[in-house]
Amino acid sequence: MNPAALSTPEMLALRESHREHYWRTRDPICDDRSLWRAQTFRHFVHLMPGQSILELGCGQGLFTRQLFAVSRGENPITVVTFASDGVRPSEVPKEVDFVAVSSLPGKLAGRQFDFIVAMDLLDRRSCAEILTLVYELLAPGGHVVFYESNPCNVVLRLRRWAGRLLGNRDPRWLLSRSELYELISEIGFIRISAVFNDFVYRPLTRSMVWLLRNLSILLENAPGIRTLAGSIVVHAQKPPAIPHLRVSLCEHKGLRSSVSVVIPCYNEEMNIGPLVTGLRELFGEYLYEIIPVDDNSTDATREVIQSLAAADPMVKPVLRDPPNGVGRALADGYRAATGRWILSMDCDFQHLLPEVRDLFDAAAEGYDVVVGSRFSRHSVLLNYPFQKIVANRGFHLLARLVLLRRFRDLTNNLKLMRREVVDRLQLTQPGFAVNAETGFQPLWMGYRIKEIPISWINRTPGMGTSSFRLARVGGGYWRVLFRLWLRAVFGIGPYRSLERLGAHPAPR
Repeated sequence: MNPAALSTPEMLALRESHREHYWRTRDPICDDRSLWRAQTFRHFVHLMPGQSILELGCGQGLFTRQLFAVSRGENPITVVTFASDGVRPSEVPKEVDFVAVSSLPGKLAGRQFDFIVAMDLLDRRSCAEILTLVYELLAPGGHVVFYESNPCNVVLRLRRWAGRLLGNRDPRWLLSRSELYELISEIGFIRISAVFNDFVYRPLTRSMVWLLRNLSILLENAPGIRTLAGSIVVHAQKPPAIPHLRVSLCEHKGLRSSVSVVIPCYNEEMNIGPLVTGLRELFGEYLYEIIPVDDNSTDATREVIQSLAAADPMVKPVLRDPPNGVGRALADGYRAATGRWILSMDCDFQHLLPEVRDLFDAAAEGYDVVVGSRFSRHSVLLNYPFQKIVANRGFHLLARLVLLRRFRDLTNNLKLMRREVVDRLQLTQPGFAVNAETGFQPLWMGYRIKEIPISWINRTPGMGTSSFRLARVGGGYWRVLFRLWLRAVFGIGPYRSLERLGAHPAPR
């Protein structure tokens, strides 16, 4: 068969079968990889219940099954196969709409979806036609996510070269990251990103899978090295923006009217209003109070907070006097909070509010502390400063050795804690290192902690100002770890009053 002579549907069928054959015969972690990608898709688009999803080229349903699981069965999913037999795969859940297509748009004509996702389908010969079809199938404001093989990957190049020598030529004409970006922008998409992703590829052994899973996020953000990743993830949106959805994500009766939200704010006049609105709309039944803490902002943040409080009695601001410091602001917010649970978060987290739902799920399971992890394998980390990744991973590695516990990312400010945990914290750090205190102290005291994967997209000019400076604040993190070591080994230091749960059981 000459690939150059194939029609677009035939080319899509060939790409679908090639990928499926590779997954089934060459990829020993295809189930895990499908789950990672399903989680990544969910984080990319900040999935909400009821939004519709179209998967193109579903194959035997490996990814479909994981997509249905991570969406909790709350989203209508349609999957399309271009295979000539058109038989419904056994792994596609019965709740999923299955469509076999032999022409374009075929049975998809006239339909539109909020999100479209596809694996390894964009070919140089048919990319423009496929992207035009995808654009037409997306509802206004809809998002598309493609996972494409990276032609710059050295292992892939060697494998394709060996295949040509053995007469087993790879039928795909892959596009580079820059080519994908350019083609998608020409179609009319906006908010386009094309990032290198996934260093867990052949040759793989069990020990190498473990190592690469832990290194992948670091390598994906490392200048130069990231171009060798196994995949390119492309995300884009069709204009205009999706109308604001009013959906409640509250489903646990035991959490109703129990949560105090503490939000340190410094120059966040653009973000605090949308964040408070999003919290009220998505989690209103859980909320007891919202406590924005103005840390002596130099813009109009304080005035915005005061206007929010005047319009909504649930908003109970804390307006600080100097000196500044996120640690001081967080401690003041904790002291003002009176709910049974306390959720702390940064002011620019409004984009990932749907993912906060997972924190409440873990709390309902019985965990005392739930932390949003930026460094889970299922997290999405885009344009994160490489030096901060290195510092964070090195610090957590040493912390695991000192505390003799396994964890991935306990220093993020997105935390949900029981009231009793917050009451027993010994907060001494005036700056960002307070996040190490709120993460490591509950761990040492013996509380049940669960980490939840979240997404982290680097701040844009419209997302406020971060005052984090690595060289300036790094010493505070090391002081926290050293002081906790002094308490654990010698029972001395600023944390000497910390007690394990067995020593002084806290009330439930």
